[in-house]
Amino acid sequence: MRTFDFTPLYRSAVGFDRLATLLESAARTSEQGWPPYNIQSTGENQYRIEVAVAGFAPDELTVEVKENLLTVTGRKTANDDAGERTFLHRGLAERDFERRFQLADYVVVRSADLAHGLLTIDLARELPEALKPRTIAIGTGALIENKAGKAGKTAA
Repeated sequence: MRTFDFTPLYRSAVGFDRLATLLESAARTSEQGWPPYNIQSTGENQYRIEVAVAGFAPDELTVEVKENLLTVTGRKTANDDAGERTFLHRGLAERDFERRFQLADYVVVRSADLAHGLLTIDLARELPEALKPRTIAIGTGALIENKAGKAGKTAA
């Protein structure tokens, strides 16, 4: 595993500490490869995260958003029939997990669904009206003509 030192960024860039923290966090979480997940764009401002959670029931999963951090947690309850079964091979990982996703500003979770071993989380970017692009009306230039006319009279 390759590690990165972000110290020079902290020394030479002011106000980018959040970006450096995100980069450090991304470097750390790439070590953890379970459970696997997909992130896809489903529209201009719409996204979907799919997390492979085979063997988990809906009541064993938690999806939480706090301050732009989406956390998906799986806590496996003890299998009552585990003593009755004899495994020759056990390939399904039924261990607890926590997967975190840093959300951009104004990205909200729309829904979360569990089907066929995939937890699907739909997200959307919802910009406030004040941040949406708006068209500014262009005047006719009447103010410029009046100022030029007054300036010409005083010079003469």
